[in-house]
Amino acid sequence: MEKGSDDLKVKLIILVVMVVAILQACTDKEYKPKEIVSETDVCEVCNMSIVHEDYAGQIALANGDYKMFDDLGCLIEYMKEMDDGDLGKAFIKDEGGKNWVDVKSANYVYDKEIWTPMSYGVIAFKSEAVAKDWTTKNKGGTLLRFNDLEDFKWGVHK
Repeated sequence: MEKGSDDLKVKLIILVVMVVAILQACTDKEYKPKEIVSETDVCEVCNMSIVHEDYAGQIALANGDYKMFDDLGCLIEYMKEMDDGDLGKAFIKDEGGKNWVDVKSANYVYDKEIWTPMSYGVIAFKSEAVAKDWTTKNKGGTLLRFNDLEDFKWGVHK
């Protein structure tokens, strides 16, 4: 009778381990931005060193790898070619270059006169209010959201 009881315990333990493994595999992975290392990080699209970190972007891939970008335009061009399942999360530095912002929830301002490393002329903001304030203070610029960027005519990159 102990043999059957031991077999049941082993089967129960195996079942618990399998359920825990399945649950861990199904949980959402938390993606966080990495710090830019300007000495070694290179833009995945244009192969330029990322020396202007205030404009940097990055993609955390679902497999754990990261792709770095020196300009929002390069990041968006790369995302257009990606399979949706490969994307973990994408980040861009906000206009002040201090904070990483989720590319999909950020607000943007375009003006052909805005300097960016690859002349795309689009900068990111953490909120619509901050973006509107920037356009008021700088007397211009077009407010954009993430979905506007896919077919956007990027400054000199038309």
